[in-house]
Amino acid sequence: MKILWVCPCFLHPTDRGGQIRTLGILKELHKRHEVHFAGLNEPGNEEGPRRSPEYSSRHFAVEHSVPGRASIMIYPQLVGSIVNAVPIAVSRYFSKPLKQKVSDLIAAENYDAIVCDFLASAPNLPDLGKCILFEHNVETTIWKRHVEQSQSLAKKFYFQLQASKMENYERKICLQSKHVIAVSEIDAERMKTMFGVKGVTSVPTGVDLEYFAAPGTTPHVADMIFSGSMDWLPNVDAVEHFVREVLPLIREQLPSATFTIAGRSPDARVLKAVQGFTGVSVTGKVDDMRPYLWGSRISVVPIRIGGGTRLKIYECMAAGLPVVSTKVGAEGLCYQDGADIAIADDPHSFAAACVRLLRTESLRHSMADSALKRAQNEFSWEAVSREFEAVLINNRIQYN
Repeated sequence: MKILWVCPCFLHPTDRGGQIRTLGILKELHKRHEVHFAGLNEPGNEEGPRRSPEYSSRHFAVEHSVPGRASIMIYPQLVGSIVNAVPIAVSRYFSKPLKQKVSDLIAAENYDAIVCDFLASAPNLPDLGKCILFEHNVETTIWKRHVEQSQSLAKKFYFQLQASKMENYERKICLQSKHVIAVSEIDAERMKTMFGVKGVTSVPTGVDLEYFAAPGTTPHVADMIFSGSMDWLPNVDAVEHFVREVLPLIREQLPSATFTIAGRSPDARVLKAVQGFTGVSVTGKVDDMRPYLWGSRISVVPIRIGGGTRLKIYECMAAGLPVVSTKVGAEGLCYQDGADIAIADDPHSFAAACVRLLRTESLRHSMADSALKRAQNEFSWEAVSREFEAVLINNRIQYN
């Protein structure tokens, strides 16, 4: 097949979960199909286009800057989002040049499939009726969870405004698309019930088992680790909650327990939350997350807001690292609570689960072994890509 893949970013540097998922699938599809990749690229990011041959036959880069939440350049977008019907999480990625490039490519090439990767790519597609929409999250669910967890009336009002806009927009885009791919059965069911989507297929998340396989010995990093992009609001909320509500409970029993937060662009809220805590470190961007996973005793995923599926959990499983997660954090994943992973939702039970694992080496080993076996049997990218491929084939574009 000849596939056009439209994305709101290039896939290197690979420091976000969605990029990892797309990269894992595309590398496998590229072995069997011709892939044309069109995407927005941050000014100065030479690595993205340079490494695109790893997953595509041709690439088309359109320079586009998306200001971070700490940048002063985001304020005009925040103000504009109040009156804009398109939610800010999407409107930030609209690009007239990319939309024109995509239109030109579609007119010039007979593509068998067109993939709109992420909801944020939708404004840059001229005809969604020919496209497969790849939804890494049900974005509306994330915004609604922001509303539920926010303690500030001003933030609650803003999140509610964006949640309403997102629900209307996401419903429209899902219904306009030829077919939708979700990353879990839970997300697929949400799309059916919330948006009335009939053409939706769940394709699971995978992990690169060989890449994350642990070596014999590695230097100790920390007792507990949280890994992920630290400018993504659900991760910010998770770490802030863990440091303030859970970590003190752990240290009542294990006073010297250490905690590392590893991931790019740590938000000011994260830096503020860790002030005054000894044995807590914030790394910022790391070139390779694996030594941090291999060098920790357990991984914590205290997510309260996220949607979709957390690739970090499968990565920890592949790395031989036991995981303690909330139900939301592990939502949509395949696991057996107590065997492959420990699930806990309130601060006291989450802290108790962490303490049990930190105190009991045999429990850590048995959980890590069980999780690794599950990952090896069920989560390879090759198997995941075959399911994705089947959806593209079944929804191939028909030309007269």
